[in-house]
Amino acid sequence: MQPIRQFAAAIRAESLKMVHQAQTAHIGGALSMADLLAVLYSGVLKVRPEDPHWPGRDRLILSKDQSRASLYAALALRGFFPIEELDSRPMLPGVEFSPGSLGHGLPFGCGKALAAARTGQFWRTFVILSNGELHEGSNWEAIMFAAHHQLDNLIALVDYNKIQRFGDVEDILELEPLAAKFEAFGWHVQTIDGHNVEEIRATLEAVPEHPGKPTCLLAHTVKGKGVDFMENQFSWHHRTLNDEQFKNALSQIT
Repeated sequence: MQPIRQFAAAIRAESLKMVHQAQTAHIGGALSMADLLAVLYSGVLKVRPEDPHWPGRDRLILSKDQSRASLYAALALRGFFPIEELDSRPMLPGVEFSPGSLGHGLPFGCGKALAAARTGQFWRTFVILSNGELHEGSNWEAIMFAAHHQLDNLIALVDYNKIQRFGDVEDILELEPLAAKFEAFGWHVQTIDGHNVEEIRATLEAVPEHPGKPTCLLAHTVKGKGVDFMENQFSWHHRTLNDEQFKNALSQIT
């Protein structure tokens, strides 16, 4: 495995290539969670790339599915499939769930975690959420459910970049005090720098710090991280890259 920071940079680069070639959007959110993915796939997750369906694997659910480019890049770079197949393979090994609409990933993750707990399995379920989808009531039902069933094998990672499709989260629908809300619902919460790979790794390796409680990591991130004209710009939730912008962005990442 390459060093985590290099891995994160490679995830960002491959994500840019994918969205530019396909002329799709959501690159801002793909870049903001690249460091989280790099840490997860650098030894935190128990996975076997050569055996994607290994029964003992940890499950990673990407609830913010619109940013899937960085997950696909991480899987290819980790060796689940050749990187040359990123743009041509319809079904990608290592993808556990495709939620579509926001608000589905955490409820699904609760079901997976409950199944593992009730069958005596030791694998864990990680769910990556966007901050915008925490406006969805289905997530708060799942948050109550997880605490009620003491799912300490469930870890939610919130890509807290403070921006959603239509602007700043605080202007659309304020989430704060977000940590206190999770705690009031019975979760153990830690707030971290979502771009500090050492802090992310140390925090994840300590899970669960409170047996009997699900864990939420509020990862403070920057939308469009690594590309100066994208950082903290909500327009890159839905814009596509032209050739000049792509070359500029790629030069900054690499």
